[in-house]
Amino acid sequence: MAQFDLIIRGGTIVDGTGAPGFVGDVAVKDGLIAAVGQIAGSADQEIDATGKVVTPGFVDIHTHYDGQATWDQEMAPSSWHGVTTVVMGNCGVGFAPAKPDRHEWLISLMEGVEDIPGTALAEGMTWDWETFPEYLDSLEKLPRTVDIGTHVPHGAVRAYVLGEREQPGAVPTADDIAAMSAIVEEGVRAGALGFSTSRTVLHKSVDGELVPGTTATPEELIAIGKAMGRATAAGGHAVFEMASDLKREWNEFEWMGKLSREA
Repeated sequence: MAQFDLIIRGGTIVDGTGAPGFVGDVAVKDGLIAAVGQIAGSADQEIDATGKVVTPGFVDIHTHYDGQATWDQEMAPSSWHGVTTVVMGNCGVGFAPAKPDRHEWLISLMEGVEDIPGTALAEGMTWDWETFPEYLDSLEKLPRTVDIGTHVPHGAVRAYVLGEREQPGAVPTADDIAAMSAIVEEGVRAGALGFSTSRTVLHKSVDGELVPGTTATPEELIAIGKAMGRATAAGGHAVFEMASDLKREWNEFEWMGKLSREA
């Protein structure tokens, strides 16, 4: 019986530790790397990697597979190029939470910000979720070739709470902010990597409207940050991801510094 399931032989191994590359073999057993170096054992399958580079899978921390992930097991083209983990929900755009009457609006937002064809999103997504935890459950149903993680997107959160009141410059009430904070806290507790927003005027819907986070007040964002703090108080951490304009950067640092101190 073979000692390993797979051996990749003779490649230049760059292991991600910062050490110089070296020529060697990588053995895999039961889906895990079992040995690295000069391997004498046998395997059910062997790959000759002479002249090729062998590396750990790449982690792409900024993607917009939020829709595609609900129907594409391969997550192409990322999986074709050595990416083994993707992070979605960036720039404050995504598809959860989502009430049925906001589906088209969320698609329009994603199409405008990321130039992803709305037709493909409308035809591909199953929408078998409403809340963010339900979206995570939907993602988990589909076996796939890469690992995925996602942030809770600000645009979807505001659309869920404000509904038709979500317009450029809309100021949420205290009750609205409390509801948004609860959604983000619930999402992080359910497994979200964090929360994302966008503050740049370059991000617009397909109709040219600024994305919801652009004009959000520091009070709203700090309340959401505190909700993330509550969700991780017992351990763990969450990321507050933000896209911003360089000319506004110092103002953003000011309120984010306050958030860090208070949360």
